[in-house]
Amino acid sequence: MKKTIFTFTLLIAVITNAQQTLLTPDNIDEVIKELTLEEKARLLVGRYDNGKGVPGAAGVIQDIERFGLPPVALTDGPAGVRIAPTRPGDTATYYATGFPIGTALACTWNTDLVEEIGAAIGNEVLEYGCDVLLAPGINIHRSPLCGRDFEYFSEDPVLAGNIAAAYVNGVQSNGVGTSVKHFAVNSQETNRFEVDEVVSQRALREIYLKPFQIALSKSNPWTIMSSYNRLNGTWTQSSRELLTDILRDEWGYDGLIMTDWTDGRPSAERVYAGNSLLMPGYAEQETDIIESVRNGSLSMEDVDRQVRHVLDLILKTPHYKGYSFSNKPDLKAHAALTRSAAPEGMVLLENRDSALPIVNPGKVALFGRTSYDFMAGGLGSGDVNKAYIVNLSDGLTNAGFQVDGRLKNYYEAQRNLREKTKEIAGEWSADFEPVLSDRNIARLAEDNDVAVITFGRQAGEWADRHIDNDFNISNDERALLERVTEAFHALGKKVIVVLNTGGVMETASWKHIPDAILLAWQPGQEAGNAVADVISGVAFPSGKLSMTFPLTVSDVPANNNFPTGSGSDFGDARRNHDYTLHDEDIYVGYRYFTSFDKPVSYPFGYGLSYTEFEYGKPVVRATRDGFEASIDVKNTGNAPGKEVVQLYVGAPAGEMEKPVFELKGFAKTAALQPGESQTLRFVVNSMDLASFNEDSSQWQTEAGNYRLMFGASANDIRATASFNQKKPLTKTVGNVLQPNRQLNRLTRK
Repeated sequence: MKKTIFTFTLLIAVITNAQQTLLTPDNIDEVIKELTLEEKARLLVGRYDNGKGVPGAAGVIQDIERFGLPPVALTDGPAGVRIAPTRPGDTATYYATGFPIGTALACTWNTDLVEEIGAAIGNEVLEYGCDVLLAPGINIHRSPLCGRDFEYFSEDPVLAGNIAAAYVNGVQSNGVGTSVKHFAVNSQETNRFEVDEVVSQRALREIYLKPFQIALSKSNPWTIMSSYNRLNGTWTQSSRELLTDILRDEWGYDGLIMTDWTDGRPSAERVYAGNSLLMPGYAEQETDIIESVRNGSLSMEDVDRQVRHVLDLILKTPHYKGYSFSNKPDLKAHAALTRSAAPEGMVLLENRDSALPIVNPGKVALFGRTSYDFMAGGLGSGDVNKAYIVNLSDGLTNAGFQVDGRLKNYYEAQRNLREKTKEIAGEWSADFEPVLSDRNIARLAEDNDVAVITFGRQAGEWADRHIDNDFNISNDERALLERVTEAFHALGKKVIVVLNTGGVMETASWKHIPDAILLAWQPGQEAGNAVADVISGVAFPSGKLSMTFPLTVSDVPANNNFPTGSGSDFGDARRNHDYTLHDEDIYVGYRYFTSFDKPVSYPFGYGLSYTEFEYGKPVVRATRDGFEASIDVKNTGNAPGKEVVQLYVGAPAGEMEKPVFELKGFAKTAALQPGESQTLRFVVNSMDLASFNEDSSQWQTEAGNYRLMFGASANDIRATASFNQKKPLTKTVGNVLQPNRQLNRLTRK
């Protein structure tokens, strides 16, 4: 009898203790004390799927039931939620909306719109039972050949950082988290797990870390993802200087840091560096952490510090809060948003004699294989399992155009033949464009009112792009363009080119041939409808380039130190494979082309409209911390439109060499009707004007007169003003992340 009473009393004690230690916002310290070392290791090491996550999601933070810690579901992005559309034994489907890719979002230059799109994506994260979206990606477009540029935003850190902040704020408005990635300098896909990105401290601070710093200052992402690559000799995932000294101590970030999906690297050193979560997670990593604590190579203090970040995250999640997700987000509304938003990122590159819009839909000869196989997004973890993709042929039909059925049947037959003769079904390489005879093209020109030609490009994880038949158009594509244009122009008819791509293409050698070029990007699942809306004038393009289109890829200075560029050599280590030297230094993108007076095909910030805009005289007012500026923009054309005004600032001569100017702010008008005006405002802090002095490890804003330039692009300055910084400003930071190899840094001196 006494034994029974004792057992019952012990059971009550266990139950009471379990109730007392369920995680709450007020007892994190208590929970950390009561967690065993094994449980702590479990929290620091994730899993692909422990059977408690969402099918097809990227992974989970493991649960611990006795403390009320649920599994936390992590899902890929950034163009939408990446989960499995079907599940074993389940007849329902779980498709997610495919939104415009990162380059398309950045080319909107519209933070309000990006926040709205983020909110829609975040709603799908929530309703599909996920907790954290592994997005946005905000690495700099160092080279147009990077395979993952489509996920990223821009060559400029100010634009990338502000677009990222808007995206984060939108997603997290749903009570779910984001993971800003890939921290840092994930600049190539070739050998991405091992490559050492060697960057000067100045370029690192001013170019590659700056978008992350801006995003963190204007939003509060739940997590940051450390990248695959090495940085100045050390894996970023193992760099305490990067993850703790800069990210936590200098920038004050207090969220969770997770690794990108890697294995085979020392677990203890990554925890010590500042990672709170190792992904995708393996049992061996838990053992490694436990043994490292026991042998003294990893302190319990470091473990507890990272466990606290995991617990802080769990407290925010829908799973912890018991949210009853529906698995039924409003996909119809989100598809409508995708369609209406996509034109804002489309860039009108050419439009001779107002070839666009075509307000009276007629007969169209639709050329190009991707016209019938349009690409909504890129490949890899940035892809989305969509219910459908609207091809351009269907989009034009929906808009009232009569698409020539003979061409449609021809391309579909060529595709079927291609699939039968390729090992990988459906693989259409960029160098393959079905050949049409001159006689058939002439007949199509006689029977149709206009020709539309689509050139498509695809890219994704694991591989960087090629120059031939990728960055450059192929011989077949050029021949098609020339022959179709000759036939249609002979009859006084127009030719429109649509670029369905995730990244930059060479345009200088052929842009004079067609009447109009519309850069549609990969605009999401409503792609064909959105492009047709622009072609027909139902919508108007208002995108501006978030990157430079060079004359040739060899004009990009980073190409000398890029895997598919020139100059690779072999020795103890393979240049551009095992290590990559950022010899171009701070001269990335327009900073190079404007500072060295190099011609381009299309400059940073460029984009035509269906109307014209006039800029007024800017007004500048000094503030306590910097200056405020405003400028009036008027629609002086005959059609509605939106204009993006870019504020570039040129610094006075000082101690350090600087680009001729740099983007420091931007703003976009609402839709202005003909004759309508709007005042745009800009706020710039004096420290935003600072450059990084490596000798003193200081951010320095020189005193003197700063030139303010209000532009429609980097090469089209419409108005100027000035601002006088009366006193120099400095901010000293840690002398960290020094290059481990000699750099031959580009200079104007």
